[in-house]
Amino acid sequence: MNLLIKSATIIDPSSPFHKQENDILIENGCIKKISKKIKNPNNLKEIKLDNLHISQGWFDTSVSFGEPGFEERETIKNGLETAAKSGFTKVAVNPNTYPVADNKSAIEFIKNKANNTATSLFPIGCLTKNAESKDLAELFDMQNSGAIAFGDYNNPIVNANLLKIALQYAQNFDALILSFPQDNSIAGYGLANEHINSTKLGLKGIPSLAEEMQVARDLFILEYTNGKLHIPTISTAKSVKLIKEAKNKGLNVSCSVAAHHLVLTDDELASFDGNTKVLPPLRTAKDVKALIKGINDGVIDMITSDHNPIDIEHKKVEYNNAKFGTIGMESLFGSLNKVIPLETLVTCLTTNPRNRFNIENSFINEGEKANITLFNPDFEYEFSLNNIYSTSKNSIFLNKKLNGKVYGIISNNKIVL
Repeated sequence: MNLLIKSATIIDPSSPFHKQENDILIENGCIKKISKKIKNPNNLKEIKLDNLHISQGWFDTSVSFGEPGFEERETIKNGLETAAKSGFTKVAVNPNTYPVADNKSAIEFIKNKANNTATSLFPIGCLTKNAESKDLAELFDMQNSGAIAFGDYNNPIVNANLLKIALQYAQNFDALILSFPQDNSIAGYGLANEHINSTKLGLKGIPSLAEEMQVARDLFILEYTNGKLHIPTISTAKSVKLIKEAKNKGLNVSCSVAAHHLVLTDDELASFDGNTKVLPPLRTAKDVKALIKGINDGVIDMITSDHNPIDIEHKKVEYNNAKFGTIGMESLFGSLNKVIPLETLVTCLTTNPRNRFNIENSFINEGEKANITLFNPDFEYEFSLNNIYSTSKNSIFLNKKLNGKVYGIISNNKIVL
């Protein structure tokens, strides 16, 4: 692939060309030259776009596709095309398939479905067999087959001793353990954040305590084992405080937050729209403020879409019966672009998650592989069904004003615009 990108503002704090507007010459999938003006004597394909900005390719650390087992929600092929159009050159795919991805054959199946695609797929394997929190899955075998981390998506590790053993065992091959932050004995059959809105609307609540108890427990176990832990999609102010204290102690812990938890509050519940039913649930304005501060202070390491396609039969139903989850790749950038400083947002989508999940970095510099996301940070629009590429349409951001347009990606010697 040979092409010339014209007049692009580079957003990459690790690049010597950061914040500069340059032309970028790409030859055979690598960045050959970066300069103010590059001539095009060979009539290469040129990319000229309004207010073009580029960064390292974005990495989403929590994506669900469904295949195998739930192809009606999303196939791997369409999921990766959606990721590419949404600006993601790499995605980590959750194991919540049917059957769940808890063995090397399942990991190899998922990886083989993603051959020769612009967006690279990295499977996350189940931590426990059948995601039942009873016995450890085949972690070492799965890692040898391509799994980059281990966790039971949206299922907490109920057995504290099992988490302890996992953190100890995983040190033998430097594996990253994920633990979903919810104590089900407190959350029970809750549907939404336990607060004024859930009480007004008569919805059974999930207290913030359910998350914070689990985070505190996991951090105690982490301190005991000296392991390597990632806590996905935290949602409360107290969780940010607990993780900050753990990092100050020197514990090897990281965490992520879902885009919708940085923008929306439980005021959304008033519509009784099943698309607002997510896990963890939408919290209060105080929590949103604390999460944004956690991002800006570096306590929260990365931002994810927590993309979880759910078919209409399981979403357009009574709130009690709707499944948890929202799609989010298509709306992530537009929803956060004016909420989080652009440099910080890019870092939380590139360098930070790649370093934590041990994925190769490709910077915007001469001699590097072309692994690039192209976008316009000044483009306001209303997010509608026309903006959704996923098979499922369960977006929490439907009909909301977003600001920021993704043009596409250049990755794996391919271009998707």
